[in-house]
Amino acid sequence: MPESSTEAQYQLYCPHLPLTTYREVAAHLRQVTGVEVGLLPQRSTQFDYTQSQVGGLWIRYTPEADSASQQRIEQILAYYADRYGDWEAVQ
Repeated sequence: MPESSTEAQYQLYCPHLPLTTYREVAAHLRQVTGVEVGLLPQRSTQFDYTQSQVGGLWIRYTPEADSASQQRIEQILAYYADRYGDWEAVQ
């Protein structure tokens, strides 16, 4: 997680998270004050039905975000990590 909430942005992916769940995570994260979220395009050139059709998600903290916003984001991401596996930084 970024230490400063001033326009910090990072990208994450979870290898076993399906497309619909990425959309669900993004919807939950968008409800947090001072947070913008979007989905990244798939990076693989070959279709695999067992893999997500999303490359990950990006999260940006705006100046309106505070420590409570960051804590809520961590809680939401931890909830999904418990069910689908750890989040990894997009390289």
